[in-house]
Amino acid sequence: MRAWMLAMALASVGSAALAADVPPISQPLTLDRVFGNPDLSGTQPRALRLSPDGTLLTALRPRADERERLDLWATDTRTGAERMLVDSRKVGSGAELSEAEKMQRERARIGGSKGIVAYDWAPDGKTILVPLDGDLYLASLDGTTRKLTDTPGGALNPVVSPGGRYVSFVRDQNLWAIPLAGGAARAITTGGAGTVHFGEAEFVAQEEMDRRTGYWWSPDEAHIAVERFDDKPVHVFTRTAIGASGTKVYDQRYPAAGTPNALVELYVMKPDGSTPVKVDLGTDPDIYLARVDWLPDGSALLVQRESRDQKKLEMLRVDPTTGKSVVLFTEKSGAKSWLNLSDAYRPLKNGGLIWRSERDGYGHLYLFAKGRWTQLTKGKWVVTGLVGVDEAKGRLFFTGNKDDVLEQQLYSVDIAHPNVITKLTEAGWWNGATMDAAASRLIVSRSSPNQPTQSYLADADGKRLSWINENAVVAGHPYYPYLASHQPTKFGTLKAKDGTTLYYEMITPPLVPGKKYPVFFQHYGGPGTGQQVTRGWQGALPQYLVSQGWIFFQIDNRGSYNRGKAFEDHIYHAMGTVEVEDQLAGAKFVKALPFVDPDKVATFGWSYGGYMSLKMLEKTPGVYAAAVSGAPVTDWQLYDTHYTERYLGDPAKDPQSYATSQAFQDANLIKDPLLLIHGMSDDNVFLDNSLKVVARMQATDTPFEMMFYPGYTHRVGGPGISEHLWNTILNFLDAKVKDKPAMARAPRPAR
Repeated sequence: MRAWMLAMALASVGSAALAADVPPISQPLTLDRVFGNPDLSGTQPRALRLSPDGTLLTALRPRADERERLDLWATDTRTGAERMLVDSRKVGSGAELSEAEKMQRERARIGGSKGIVAYDWAPDGKTILVPLDGDLYLASLDGTTRKLTDTPGGALNPVVSPGGRYVSFVRDQNLWAIPLAGGAARAITTGGAGTVHFGEAEFVAQEEMDRRTGYWWSPDEAHIAVERFDDKPVHVFTRTAIGASGTKVYDQRYPAAGTPNALVELYVMKPDGSTPVKVDLGTDPDIYLARVDWLPDGSALLVQRESRDQKKLEMLRVDPTTGKSVVLFTEKSGAKSWLNLSDAYRPLKNGGLIWRSERDGYGHLYLFAKGRWTQLTKGKWVVTGLVGVDEAKGRLFFTGNKDDVLEQQLYSVDIAHPNVITKLTEAGWWNGATMDAAASRLIVSRSSPNQPTQSYLADADGKRLSWINENAVVAGHPYYPYLASHQPTKFGTLKAKDGTTLYYEMITPPLVPGKKYPVFFQHYGGPGTGQQVTRGWQGALPQYLVSQGWIFFQIDNRGSYNRGKAFEDHIYHAMGTVEVEDQLAGAKFVKALPFVDPDKVATFGWSYGGYMSLKMLEKTPGVYAAAVSGAPVTDWQLYDTHYTERYLGDPAKDPQSYATSQAFQDANLIKDPLLLIHGMSDDNVFLDNSLKVVARMQATDTPFEMMFYPGYTHRVGGPGISEHLWNTILNFLDAKVKDKPAMARAPRPAR
């Protein structure tokens, strides 16, 4: 489950700062311009990486005339000279992607992207592996390319092996390899067929566990660890993908809550597929293969084994020659809690392990060495990511919210001096960072409410060496004509019913004394996804809403991420309760503001937010003037195992939690105007979820409106469609809320 609308609509804009050189007359924002070309964000590079020798910085860049198409560019870090390495239009074939690759892109939230969406440097720094239109190309630094594959079926999960001898990928459910120096592709595994897959991540690993691959090379290329999964036990759901020119019916194996998962095994084999050794994952087959990593010297595998109820995570050390495993340590959740998976860990060359744990109630870094634990960071704040490790100097680089809940900063700490933390980025920003393997240089991306995203190269102390993308909003920048009407974001706090502090953000039009404004109250509310209220750039869409006379408002309720386990655990076996209660607190707060029309507060959400829209209308009738529910889960027994059972448990053991959390059975209680939206080919939140609401409301003569999109999945967006979607939403809200005559109010009695 993800906050899709943030990725789809609140597109960020990049710049060094909103320039002081503001044009005297601002052009009005339009939806066509918000979603048109060139992107109002300017040129926003993605997948920024340094070449192995550090002389080039490569990135994927969107085209000015087609914002969803990406090409590969390189910048010389010594001279600043830029050049396009691979033009996706000229090199690509334009062939349609395989269904398997389409589904992988949906899981990775890049379903709308075209052209080059990933690449991988060869270790010698002379070539780059470029997947494009289902085939693989090897790009040289002079701009020439060599096609490596030319077969139907596509090439999934392609990488260059650590020593640079092979390019490996998955085709037709088996793992393949091609010698990088030249030669034919050869199958490493041959048993993938029917329901059996080698080298891929199973559905829930991709969708919910942030594990995108199913194979891992050893550092010396002597072995490959390969996942085998069998979908045979997984229940078959008949899903219709309804398109404008026809309907396809898929018998999709989907592990809904309470039903069997795929059977997962792990093998270690040589690069030619010989001498496969099965890894001992324990006697219980109903587990999750959460993470797989090799030790730096290739002597052993580290495998994270997670229990089905997600209350226990065991770190296994595996002998690759025998498959035998031993438990190094175990993480356990509280009684009314769960464990969150993380990528903030790193095996060290000296045998130690840097590990993020929430064992003290907050996500912090620890050193595990020789069977002992040392806590490296501590406090009522959260480490959000591990950016780099300089093992020679014993120094760690990480992101977190130590100084402000609404900011993500970059920090460092020395292993020898736990909890002595140095901040490497400036206050007032939301920062992200990556680092080279030597932990010598940082690539920092940052934004603020008045600062679209920019990126720069920094040294290990955080000192900026050069701009990668200053992207200043000055004359010539796509957003420049709209600066004069750009309105500031205001932040504040309010109290939940139990006294918990909740953070909100609000953007208002220039307020006219005595005038009252309608509110576009956006929400997500779900667990497991990054917070929504941050000191980061929100993009052009909220500014467009404000230009149309709306106040933009949102809060982060209990149950959401980055506030510690106790804040999250309120939602345990209680979906659709405290989130609704906290959003109600936000509604009461905003209605009491003197410049708000309390009868014109509209609410909007997508995915979990769409679910929330329904629950908010059902449980708090009359509070919201209207609601928009996009792609909602309405019956949690239709959603997948790993996400749903994490929070609600096994439906066979706790049917009451599922009964009270559903949103379709009580749809007849909705008395306020509702617009229901769904993609008719959604393979994540099946259309059945919305159809259950439709059927219930029709059977009980409960009025509502709906807009379903043929051929679109969980992401409803793209050229033309984004404009139609938001025109539909805003036409509905204008009619039901903004342009509705104000209600006559009885005078208040004298006190």
